[in-house]
Amino acid sequence: MVVALLYLLFRRALAVAALRLRSRDFKELEIVVLRHELAVLRRQIPRPGLRESDRVFLAAASRFLGRASRSSFFVRPDTLLGWHRQLVRRRWTYAGRRPGRPAVSEETRALVLRLARENRGGVTGGSSASSLAWA
Repeated sequence: MVVALLYLLFRRALAVAALRLRSRDFKELEIVVLRHELAVLRRQIPRPGLRESDRVFLAAASRFLGRASRSSFFVRPDTLLGWHRQLVRRRWTYAGRRPGRPAVSEETRALVLRLARENRGGVTGGSSASSLAWA
């Protein structure tokens, strides 16, 4: 996946470099042809299947375009945000950890119970019910 993403980014960088060398008229014609191809494809396929590298590219490209240019995207802004949430959710997973407070070791539990028995009434003068809740 990482190699594919790096390859895609390298190809896109080369394409951008090649565009800088072409004339303005050629670029305009190429944009018209690409928009026509896009219109034809949109008529054929109602919802395209996207790979992860496609999603990454579209999310990155949307950051560089202004709001007016985003209308040419075939995904909505909330879709891009959803992809970002999925990426964060996958990135910040902690396998093997149970939710909540970590378990207290048996040694610590025994120490707390011993101190509670030795200090019945305690310094605070409160009941020992709260300290014996560990039992």
